[in-house]
Amino acid sequence: MEHRNHALCQLTASLRGQDEEKLRQVLELLFFAYRDFTGEADAVLADFGFGRAHHRAIYFIGRNPNISVSDLLGILKITKQSLSRVLTQLIDEGYVCQETDCTDRRRRLLLLSDKGVALERQLTARQCRRVIGAFETAGVDSVSGFRAILRAIIDPEDRHRVGRREAGPQVSETRRLVG
Repeated sequence: MEHRNHALCQLTASLRGQDEEKLRQVLELLFFAYRDFTGEADAVLADFGFGRAHHRAIYFIGRNPNISVSDLLGILKITKQSLSRVLTQLIDEGYVCQETDCTDRRRRLLLLSDKGVALERQLTARQCRRVIGAFETAGVDSVSGFRAILRAIIDPEDRHRVGRREAGPQVSETRRLVG
């Protein structure tokens, strides 16, 4: 019982004055949103015999053409063995191409094949439709706050990896992706 009281005191101290019930509701929102955000993509991936690790690899290779295996490991934070299994399947099935870096022959660079680009666009389009629907429901004024909260949830050392592109896609490209 004393251990339980200590844990409760630690939780209370960690809330920094926030209402525990309201925070738990936010956690539930995150859990359900993540479930539904990934669910549609999971269904498509299952048809290919792929899982979420495949999806994450395809997505980040697409966002970062010619990314090194080492840099991809840093983004995904999975073991070399897990990434090796995923990449082997994606390369063998023609979704990812692998090249040797001409400046450092020990480095392997990854990029999506045309087949990989098509799958990445299909998966991303589904998720974009869900996010656009949420933005439309919540209102355009909520977008910047939502982005700020998500960025703050990310570990500080990884925040530089997210959303720092010079320019986003043109409107016509966005419509093609989700339309």
